[in-house]
Amino acid sequence: MLVLSIDRKIFSSGSDRFTNLRSPTATRALLAEPKREELKVHARRVVLVAVLDPRQSLTREEALEELRGLVQTVGANVVGELTQNRGTPDPGTYIGKGKLDELKLLLEQTDADLIVFDNLLSPAQGKRLEEVTGKQVVDRSEVILDIFATHARTYEARLQVELAQLLYMRPRLTRMWTHLERIEGGIGSGRGPGEKQLETDRRLVDRRISELQRKLKEVEKRRTREVANRRGHLTVSLVGYTNAGKSTLMRALTGSDMYVADKLFATLDTRTRKWTIPHWGDVLLSDTVGFIRNLPHHLVASFRSTLEEARHADLLLHVVDASHPEAQHQIETVEQVLTELNIDCEHPILVLNKIDAVDDRSLVDVLRVRHANSVTVSAKTGQGFDRLSAAVAERLADGYLDARIETGAGNGRLHAFLAEHAEVTATDYADSRVTFSCRIPRRFAHANPDDNATVTLLDGSQRDDARDEPDQF
Repeated sequence: MLVLSIDRKIFSSGSDRFTNLRSPTATRALLAEPKREELKVHARRVVLVAVLDPRQSLTREEALEELRGLVQTVGANVVGELTQNRGTPDPGTYIGKGKLDELKLLLEQTDADLIVFDNLLSPAQGKRLEEVTGKQVVDRSEVILDIFATHARTYEARLQVELAQLLYMRPRLTRMWTHLERIEGGIGSGRGPGEKQLETDRRLVDRRISELQRKLKEVEKRRTREVANRRGHLTVSLVGYTNAGKSTLMRALTGSDMYVADKLFATLDTRTRKWTIPHWGDVLLSDTVGFIRNLPHHLVASFRSTLEEARHADLLLHVVDASHPEAQHQIETVEQVLTELNIDCEHPILVLNKIDAVDDRSLVDVLRVRHANSVTVSAKTGQGFDRLSAAVAERLADGYLDARIETGAGNGRLHAFLAEHAEVTATDYADSRVTFSCRIPRRFAHANPDDNATVTLLDGSQRDDARDEPDQF
């Protein structure tokens, strides 16, 4: 993790430079942009540990496969794996005493120097495990934050990742000060040096968290304005599990130069490109950060602004890796995260991607039976793109009608309304009159048009010279 990777350098016992910090400028100078030298998990010999709840459907293979993919993304070498079925974690070490002994033996046999848990460990559990095993211990959240830190490229993504890191790090600051635990303040001398330094560090971290939250609110306001400015265009947003092929699909559909890589969380930033749908027209297609099982809540909270595009999209395309044996679980995970973010996920189009890599077609057939509104495609070969385009056009058409609206050239009120609420595909001027060819939301189709406006709908019906004060037009 970015911050934790350098914490023992930043928060050193002799860091007198932190003692007298008071101003926000001084705080920014020390914490504004932590410099990353190497991944905390990079090039380490790792033993994976997963504690499975028997009441849940997650299997050993599922848990370890995803965790293995996470640590391999950051360049670690997995040399051993250990699992335990346990309904209630041990309050001290998360795993039971017998499994702890087994873990120590496995560490000796594999010469591993790092333990990665698939579960979220409390600060006390992590500290105790390090004491017992003599090895460094990290959990799933820290690995994910590690990946996000290396993939963050834009200003917004860096703010979001740093905030998530600090929120994760704050309750774990005590683990940095084990070398001072034996030093106690004498009678009348107050607290020991470690405790005083912890208070200073917590103040610094709290100050930086507040500053990051303020900056992200500004970014969110700006993104909200950007989304609002696109109301004149139909928007489609890609969501889905990480490594489901969203960026590859967007690149194929839009012809853009999106970065594509076969690894987890290759894309963190929202990108928007124009997608021309045959026999329909142009829409704006947005790619978003991928989701994953047990995504840290710090990241879910921090990346709300990144998902603003999905929240206000006219249509969601839920991209799924159809070749993955646990595709249904991944679908449920994405829907759960979308619900947490208050994003409507009831009526997306399910895009069953990587159909070219499916060995057993019956698995895809089961998904299509469960999800009637689904389309099979291959972002790699282009298979099924015609069906996807038709499905998107049909869904967008459900909420819109094609119309021709004729009005006076000086009718600024109607011009402004169409610019905000309709998609104008053509504008023709003749003398003092103007005719708009547009798609308008169905709910506005029978509103009273503004003065002297003539609205001709797709079905041929017509509304003329309605003098009443309009509700919308």
